[in-house]
Amino acid sequence: MILFPAIDLKDGQCVRLKLGDMDQVTVFNDDPAAQARIFEDQGFQYLHVVDLNGAFSGKNINGHAVEAILREVKFPVQLGGGIRDLQQIEFWLERGLTRVILGTIAVKNPDLVKEACKKFPGQVAVGIDARGGKVAVQGWAESSELGVIEMAQRFEGAGVAAIIYTDIDRDGILTGINWTSTLKLANSVAIPTIASGGLASMDDIKKLSSPECQILEGAISGRALYDGRIDANEALQMLRGKKSDS
Repeated sequence: MILFPAIDLKDGQCVRLKLGDMDQVTVFNDDPAAQARIFEDQGFQYLHVVDLNGAFSGKNINGHAVEAILREVKFPVQLGGGIRDLQQIEFWLERGLTRVILGTIAVKNPDLVKEACKKFPGQVAVGIDARGGKVAVQGWAESSELGVIEMAQRFEGAGVAAIIYTDIDRDGILTGINWTSTLKLANSVAIPTIASGGLASMDDIKKLSSPECQILEGAISGRALYDGRIDANEALQMLRGKKSDS
């Protein structure tokens, strides 16, 4: 079970949004690479990074910040936001990313995702961001008519490394993971599923460590880690099946 700390990049800064709204932003660190190092020093084993500007524009906007992170840390890093073609995928994997996350392009051009999975086995994840049960694209600015499970099943057997499922209606507001929808998705496909959006407290960590959640690859935490609602050491100990020393 992996707990992924999240670094969301906007204008070169480490931020968190509320409900995916670029106008409802809180800056947590002006130095994303330093923040990544903090997470690595705390004992996290995998980092989740999103280029928020890139997600809206479809371009590599915060590339310098991402490259600084990759130079600073040794643990695996996955990146999403604005990655829309094979050239961009190859660009980032060559620079040391462990895997890329494809979202908008997975809706608009699923064949490209399947091609990428063949070319870069084990290094391509799909991000499914949903509002009201329907998949959202373009940095959550647009909604589609595609259902979450319907989209996930499109990639069954394609070699997708993981599905990262975000309930936008819960993202950044600390109301807890949408466990019902997340577990329903995880049980509907063989692709490993990562929960995202709303991880709020140590109660969610306890839930994550429960038997029914062992089907998940892990979960992503942002705001709750930054503001101390989740204690990194205690959470990591719990997910490893150990009691915290604190």
